[in-house]
Amino acid sequence: MTGKGKSVLFLINRLRERLWFRPAVFSISSLVAVFAAGWVDGSDLGHWLPDIDRETVETLLSILAASMLVIATFAVGSMVSAYTAAANSGTPRTFNLVLRDDVSQLAHSTFIAAFIFSVIARVSLDEGYFKGDGHFVIFAVALLVFAMVVLVFVYWVDSIARLGLLGPVIDRAERATRVVLEQNRRRPWLGGVAAEGRAPKGFSVLTDTVGYVQEINVEDLQEWATENDARIRIMALPGTFLSPREEMARVWFREATPPELELQKVATCFTVDRDRVFDQDPCLGFVVLSEIAMKALSPAVNDPGTARKVLQTMLRLLDEWRQPLQAGSAETPFDRVELPAVDVGNLFDGAFTGIGRDGAGTVEVAVALQKTLSVLAASHDRDVAEAALRHSAMALARAEQALSLSQDLEAVRAASPGYGQA
Repeated sequence: MTGKGKSVLFLINRLRERLWFRPAVFSISSLVAVFAAGWVDGSDLGHWLPDIDRETVETLLSILAASMLVIATFAVGSMVSAYTAAANSGTPRTFNLVLRDDVSQLAHSTFIAAFIFSVIARVSLDEGYFKGDGHFVIFAVALLVFAMVVLVFVYWVDSIARLGLLGPVIDRAERATRVVLEQNRRRPWLGGVAAEGRAPKGFSVLTDTVGYVQEINVEDLQEWATENDARIRIMALPGTFLSPREEMARVWFREATPPELELQKVATCFTVDRDRVFDQDPCLGFVVLSEIAMKALSPAVNDPGTARKVLQTMLRLLDEWRQPLQAGSAETPFDRVELPAVDVGNLFDGAFTGIGRDGAGTVEVAVALQKTLSVLAASHDRDVAEAALRHSAMALARAEQALSLSQDLEAVRAASPGYGQA
């Protein structure tokens, strides 16, 4: 579903996942540099610049044009190989995180932009677009481009060598999850207010497609509700899977219903598409991390160390997320839009159910899971503590069925939060 409800930031994040976006921006910048040189050539500033031979400029531009096309082709092949390795070591849900690799996109964009700049500058030079004053500007820009290409290439080679490794994939998932968790911590209801009690009877806003809620533009919802003296209760948070004709929101009015009720404007504030995205979905990061751990625990991989690393990452993220804010720190600028809080139980289901199932027969993973849940069970947050105890009991029950050695089972029991309690 598309509409005015899509925020600029959401669109920028989607563009960042496209490999053509940065090369296009950098290529336009290279065109601007050539035309800027022509402008300097026709202005009084050109008299202050030193003279430089045209053949020198042509030689440098020819070297750039010949080498950049080869390097750009090599970069594309290396990026595809690294992306494939990262997707194979992680899960399909991690692929978009890898595509956001800023270093690879910076390198690819720089090489293509340098090639386009050198070709356009050389053609402009041959067609007499520049006079003597413009030669120095083009030469200086070409030297700057050449130096930037060398620095970016060296930095990129060091980065691309680690891009396909599993460790950096986990780190990327952690960073993306931390960003959305911090946003949720400061705006626990996306800037709206907490939904309390059952939603009053009103007009239902239904979806007309199948997919996940990717983004909710609460600011536009607030504007619509203010204009119509209404209140809106969000029924489907980002990350929720919707079927056709399922309720996304409910609208009710303080007094009379407007004569022309345009609920479609409310619907356009929701972005529903095939896949989940990180932007407003705190649970997705834990699902991705859990999938990485489950793949590591498969018989084909048999890597319990990765599963333990994932558990450590999850514990760190959850501990940071549930730290209490100072009174009044939560931002709630949209008082006409009500949203439920993130379901901690659902988040724990996505994070720990798969690891508890697939790691039940591996004692070191089962122990690490119980230790993680023990820390969370001691949390000051009641929802977190209850969810941790529930998953600890489930994981322990699975371990009792999967582990045959009594010493292994006792180690798992000893690590559980309920060990020794009546």
